Amino acid sequence: MRIGIDLGGSKIELIALDGAGRELLRRRVATPQGDYRATVSTIADLVAQAEAELGRRGRVGIGTPGAVSRATGRMKNCNSTCLNGQPLAADLQAALGREVRLANDANCFALSEAIDGAAADAAAVFGVILGTGCGAGLVVNRHILTGANAIAGEWGHNPLPWPRDEERPGPACYCGKTGCIETWLSGPGLSRDLQAATGIVSPAVAIAERAAAGDGDCEAALRRYEDRLARGLAQVINILDPEAIVLGGGLANIARLYDNVPRLWGQYIFSDAVATLLLPPKHGDSSGVRGAAWLWND
Repeated sequence: MRIGIDLGGSKIELIALDGAGRELLRRRVATPQGDYRATVSTIADLVAQAEAELGRRGRVGIGTPGAVSRATGRMKNCNSTCLNGQPLAADLQAALGREVRLANDANCFALSEAIDGAAADAAAVFGVILGTGCGAGLVVNRHILTGANAIAGEWGHNPLPWPRDEERPGPACYCGKTGCIETWLSGPGLSRDLQAATGIVSPAVAIAERAAAGDGDCEAALRRYEDRLARGLAQVINILDPEAIVLGGGLANIARLYDNVPRLWGQYIFSDAVATLLLPPKHGDSSGVRGAAWLWND
């Protein structure tokens, strides 16, 4: 049995899978806000309760909103800031009395879709989260590529490629740079772009709905978004050349992206033909927690 934990800023979700990936149990509780010790205890309690209910012990994988530093063994780059600098892996292993595997939540998303999701037959999969931020993960032959610095897939904190004059220097990013892909392609980035062009304030999902209903301003913003996404993913294809790219997060529900972006990205990709597939996720919001369970896929 595999147990996956998705450690989010507002909720902690657990899933238990059998050897074939069938769901045995799922639980969700609120994350103790800003309380590291309570977070560790909550995860340990969730696992204990699941194992008691199912009557067996499982291997535990955890998707986190950051990464484990190769230098210190402690958490880094977490937007749930109470985790930063903490020995989360060691503390969870002590609390659970077993080895625990941790990975970034975007990596878990990519792994889930590569194992038994939309890209199950692909050898190389790039999984992208388009939501409050922009995260990504790379899976090769059904295993996460973490990288020498544990930052493989940090696509959102690279500059938007081939910027137009009006896109320079780009919006400020919390990382300290300007013009990061995340500032353009996250949900808040799409909303900011519409507001900057028209003064209209709207959440990202509503922009897509209004564009579909014939709103010209929202249609123009969505077209700009699609071209920026095509540029951002073209750069990934030029470097990694994955067989499939799977989109996740709230903006992955915009159906037109899967037709329009591949029509646009060919002009930016250094190839006479492009075989890479752009796919919606099979498991949707469940991909992160399923991918955490699949950290024990060997």
